[in-house]
Amino acid sequence: MSSASSAEALGLLERFWGYTSLRPLQEEAIDAVLGGRDSLVVLPTGGGKSLCYQLPALLRPGLAVVVSPLISLMKDQVDTLVGNGIAAACYNSAMGEDERASVVAGLREQRYRLLYVSPERLVGTGGERFLAMLQSARVRFLAVDEAHCISQWGHDFRPEYRQLGRARDAFPGASLHAFTATATGRVRRDIIEQLGLRDAVELVGPFDRANLTYRVLPRAGFRRQVDELLARHRGEAGIIYCTSRKEVDGLAASLHDAGHRVRPYHAGLSDDARNRNQDAFLDEDVDLVVATVAFGMGIDRSDVRFVLHAGAPRSLEHYQQESGRAGRDGLEAECVLVYSGADFLRWRMMLENAGEFTDASRTSLRDMERYASGVTCRHRHLVQYFGETYTKERCGACDVCLGELEPVPDAVTVARKVLSCVARVDQRFGASHVAAVLRGKPSEQLSARGHDLLSTFGLLKDASIAEVRGYIEQISVQGYLRPTDDVYPVLRLTQSGLDLLRNPGAGDVQLVRPRQAPKGGGSRRGAERERDGETWQGVDRDLFDRLRALRHEIARARHVPPYVIFHDTTLREMARQRPSSLSDLRHIYGVGERKALELGSQFLAVIQGQE
Repeated sequence: MSSASSAEALGLLERFWGYTSLRPLQEEAIDAVLGGRDSLVVLPTGGGKSLCYQLPALLRPGLAVVVSPLISLMKDQVDTLVGNGIAAACYNSAMGEDERASVVAGLREQRYRLLYVSPERLVGTGGERFLAMLQSARVRFLAVDEAHCISQWGHDFRPEYRQLGRARDAFPGASLHAFTATATGRVRRDIIEQLGLRDAVELVGPFDRANLTYRVLPRAGFRRQVDELLARHRGEAGIIYCTSRKEVDGLAASLHDAGHRVRPYHAGLSDDARNRNQDAFLDEDVDLVVATVAFGMGIDRSDVRFVLHAGAPRSLEHYQQESGRAGRDGLEAECVLVYSGADFLRWRMMLENAGEFTDASRTSLRDMERYASGVTCRHRHLVQYFGETYTKERCGACDVCLGELEPVPDAVTVARKVLSCVARVDQRFGASHVAAVLRGKPSEQLSARGHDLLSTFGLLKDASIAEVRGYIEQISVQGYLRPTDDVYPVLRLTQSGLDLLRNPGAGDVQLVRPRQAPKGGGSRRGAERERDGETWQGVDRDLFDRLRALRHEIARARHVPPYVIFHDTTLREMARQRPSSLSDLRHIYGVGERKALELGSQFLAVIQGQE
């Protein structure tokens, strides 16, 4: 941008959004829009993608058409823009006839700067008529949000998205811009090809979400693992992803009975029940949602403090997208994956039954398995998977770098004990049975088969069940064991496993186990607690809670989610700086001119203790 354009942009940014500077790559993305040049922008969740098309819509005359995949998502964006004083509207099937007529009238009168629509509205039945109507609205550019839906290699493939390239034919002078939070190189190439982007500016931001702490746990005593996570996030918002509807219903009911504010969400519920439960979470009437992956893309709640996966997703793209719903406000959040080897077998069977087990899906599943059983920095693993270089030596925000895992001494010997046990049970049993033999815990099942008399019985008696299961998973991923594809998979030795069993020098095995926390130290380690403490430094927590209560009250009166009013980052700044006037309030991050005028007196009253 020229110095004049830059000054104008920053002025609008502060006036309408309450921000004083742009984030990395936002200026370049805005330049592409203003210059009329097609673009593909990949920025991480919380990286400010929407500003890249919202701000230039105010800098030049004309209409920006934004394609968004979900009605709930576009409604929240429009509510936020209107709340900031920006002329925006959406047009969708959920609106009444009078509402749609009002929007059409506004378009004819050129009252709007941004219009949000679904892809079906542009390329579905009646799309040509709608495009013809828009031709009189001086469309300057089209922005395609969640653009990974275009790609069949993406994780949320939407066939109608692939037809959007022809929508631009109705606006020959308009530029086309694609935005997404996650896209590998292959997906980016597919987006460019399918949309027909011309000489596109390709901007790929830093992928790393430094505010997220990643942890991976072998599944063992799952309800205890859930309770430990909830204890770390008491009263905070979180999402728990399960792999089946039955598990969703069971866990949601159990957590409800334990006193948690929780709702289930899956495709087996009625549309009305799903919408009620999703709205309850977005409106902060409940803290937790237990869901299948049917829950997600429309979730824009910014203060989600944790995401737990009770089973491995089918790819790292899915994991990044789903776990990335934590910490959208840039504040600390936690992403925990609880997995077992059965997860990957289950996915393989599902994909095979659906005729979708291709070379690409097999590779994606294998990549997910490597992450789950890996012993390197989680941030580094994810960043490098998406094609970036990770320069930090230690992230300070994953179980590996926080020292929650430790190398197993003489890992080769431990691996050979496991392999020997698999051999001794004639390669006819699964991981649970092998682990029970190795731990040496007498049971009727073991005695009935004489497995309590095996030489491998109790070889790992000092290890916990989680540790032994973890060893089996890691040894499998490193290629020494292979679970069968049966409904109840059994462990088989690979050729590498046989070689290692015969010769200790035939392999280089690396194993890790959970490090025992100091007595009374809890499961979150010092480095992470210190990092979290920095974001709360100087914040009056009682005042923060009162400000959140006011935000919730205002949001309920306006029938919008609370984050449409203010994000937690803004409330923390209020509770840290304690502004005493509207002028002071305008200098708080995220407080624009319109909201200061409309809401400022109410928030100042709480800050000054008058309410």
